Amino acid sequence: MGVKIEVFRMMLYLSFPVTMFWISNQAEYFEEYIVKRKREIFPPDEESQRKELEDFKERMRVRKEQRLLKNIPLESEN
Repeated sequence: MGVKIEVFRMMLYLSFPVTMFWISNQAEYFEEYIVKRKREIFPPDEESQRKELEDFKERMRVRKEQRLLKNIPLESEN
């Protein structure tokens, strides 16, 4: 009886990860679940959103440059 239990446990230990790997690598599953979920989280960009983001990044870059240029004379005096 003990050997049969050990064989069953070993089969369970080996078959579970192999089965999960096989299921998770099915193309249909990937397409249906993962791609749809990604599109929910990260919707396709709209041109207005992209332009707004680019403008914001440019304003932040200019602000950082001005702050750095403002601090340069202070550092040279010290």
